[in-house]
Amino acid sequence: MLYLLYQFFHINLFQYITVRAGFAFFIAFILTIWLMPKFIKWAIAKNSYQPIYSLAPEHHQKKAQTPTMGGLVFTTCALIASIFTVDLHNPYVFGAFVVIILYLGIGLIDDFGKVIKKSNTSGLSAKGKFALQILAALVVSLILYYIAQLPSSFYIPFYKYPLFDMDIGAVIFWTLVIVATSNAVNLTDGLDGLATVPSIFALATLGIITYMTGNAVLSHYLLLPKIIGVGEVVVIAAAYAGALIGFLWYNCHPAQVFMGDSGSLPLGAFIGYMAVITKSEILLILIGLVFVMEALSVIIQVSSFKLRGKRVFLMAPIHHHFEQKNWNESKIIVRFWIIALISNLIALITLKIR
Repeated sequence: MLYLLYQFFHINLFQYITVRAGFAFFIAFILTIWLMPKFIKWAIAKNSYQPIYSLAPEHHQKKAQTPTMGGLVFTTCALIASIFTVDLHNPYVFGAFVVIILYLGIGLIDDFGKVIKKSNTSGLSAKGKFALQILAALVVSLILYYIAQLPSSFYIPFYKYPLFDMDIGAVIFWTLVIVATSNAVNLTDGLDGLATVPSIFALATLGIITYMTGNAVLSHYLLLPKIIGVGEVVVIAAAYAGALIGFLWYNCHPAQVFMGDSGSLPLGAFIGYMAVITKSEILLILIGLVFVMEALSVIIQVSSFKLRGKRVFLMAPIHHHFEQKNWNESKIIVRFWIIALISNLIALITLKIR
């Protein structure tokens, strides 16, 4: 709507991405702050509680009466704020909406199954959820390749030229990036606010990179790939960040609500999507270092147990390992936030080193 004010009434203020991103941020934040307590009250009345995994650390059982699916609220608020502020004719915006909505649907199906059956192992099967994630990411990747016509070049940090052109193979690579990031964020969502703050940092970093990639002057100055149109996605990233900060008000320790798969899956998928459209897929390892740590800890734990019959960590994902070492939950959360902040600052510094 704000962009239409620029198009039809020539209110030049709203032509600027930064201005509309600011409005999107505050609209999403205020909506989330206002709606979340109403959702929490409704969820408690409907017994929509988070089923706690039986093998999780014992003190987690105290959280069994905490409402879940808060992700439905903040994701919806981010989408509403984006619709009011973004250029809806932009193909990269269309792709962003598709990836968020599809993964939100997958998360809701999984969450509803767990809530209804009151079991953490109910909902979608691991294979079923993974298959749906791949299908959704493939649809989005095809949109990027054929509709948005996103260049299929492969870039790495510290080097200003593309290494090679992936051609149609880019669709497979982009699909893997989106699926992997979505699952990594999902694995990180195990402690109060643990996934929320690193996601805000990642959105901020990728938002900056997206803005510079879509800006002819800045992309030329920093030797970044110039991709016309991607800058508009910054508005959605700002809306998402605003919604997450509103959610953090209720999700910080001790949490009044959990995001659930309906929050973590679309959030992770959108972070992966932003990395794809800015050619930051490899840099995403640094931007999402906490998510990478969590995912790798699970891979290492499972592989070690299957191959050697031994565990590397006391429990995986790695935040549970530190819980088993009697670290206080708040200490784990804040230290992971610090790691996320530092890794994102380093990621931004690398943009100047090319």
